[in-house]
Amino acid sequence: MLKGLIFDVDETLVYYDGYDHREWYENWVMPALRKHNIELDYETYKKTVTGELPRSYVERFGIDYVEFWKLVDEVNLEYRRKMAEMGRIKPFPDVDALGELKEMGLKLAAVSNASQECTEFVLDLFGLRKYFDVVYGKDYSNLDGVKPNPYLVEKALKALGLKPEEAIVVGDSTHDVLAAHRAGMKAVNVTRFGKVEGADYYVSDLWELVGLIKELKGENKTQSP
Repeated sequence: MLKGLIFDVDETLVYYDGYDHREWYENWVMPALRKHNIELDYETYKKTVTGELPRSYVERFGIDYVEFWKLVDEVNLEYRRKMAEMGRIKPFPDVDALGELKEMGLKLAAVSNASQECTEFVLDLFGLRKYFDVVYGKDYSNLDGVKPNPYLVEKALKALGLKPEEAIVVGDSTHDVLAAHRAGMKAVNVTRFGKVEGADYYVSDLWELVGLIKELKGENKTQSP
């Protein structure tokens, strides 16, 4: 029986008006790295984020990789605070659907590749934190455990006390789908920015997700002896 949902945060629950990943890196992160005498071009950085290169790769630039990612995350938090001041972080208009899902008795988790502080910051910004039983950002003890690695999803499952077949991952990206499948779970792709390959279900928004979950829970009931 379906008992829980594990949500991605950025681009699933909230979005950043005018955000460009390369621009963010070159205008915000690179100046901070240069203060520490680190030169790391965008393409190489991107490969460490997508998992093409391990996050420890940056150690060849003479900095402890955990400290490197903490530095990047500090910059990211500063960026998010600035964007919030400018009104450029926005919740999708359907986030109220989280309340409906909660009322259905589901356990909810939020899991993000951003840091714990960055993740909690945007959830708190719009009063979304109250909907979630657990919230997990990247774990500095396992930096390569970010999605598409199943580590964070499995961590959330354990905290919710659920088995893989009792929860579904909800997200916007291929990384969310892969993390779900690698954890032995099904994935719902919210197609705000187009469909991604391999998801088990597709919904256009969170209200459509509510309908899907009601349908799935109904199917579970009819299948019960």
